Amino acid sequence: MSAARHFTADLLECWSVPESERDSAVLIVDELTANAAQYGRECMTLALVLDHGALYIVVSDSGTTVERGSHDVAPDEHGRGTGIVKYLAQSTEIHQTHSGREVRACLRCSA
Repeated sequence: MSAARHFTADLLECWSVPESERDSAVLIVDELTANAAQYGRECMTLALVLDHGALYIVVSDSGTTVERGSHDVAPDEHGRGTGIVKYLAQSTEIHQTHSGREVRACLRCSA
């Protein structure tokens, strides 16, 4: 997921996104791509769209269902990533598609 973080940071810097908003976006991308890599099987796509004061982060994968943590794992070991995303983003959506799953996060952005 390092490549996704670096790509996001570099692109948002080119778009003149302020550092604090860029840091939040990079953290969201890191969490969403980590989940996609863990649960999404073989394919993952990251899309970033900056439009009229909003940054849209979309991560698609080829997973078939939203995975849940195992019951034999301590509750504090899973679920923090989605909590971080929900805290930082203005909105989040998860959609099941014909080819997998798509997670969208929207962040206000002053660039």
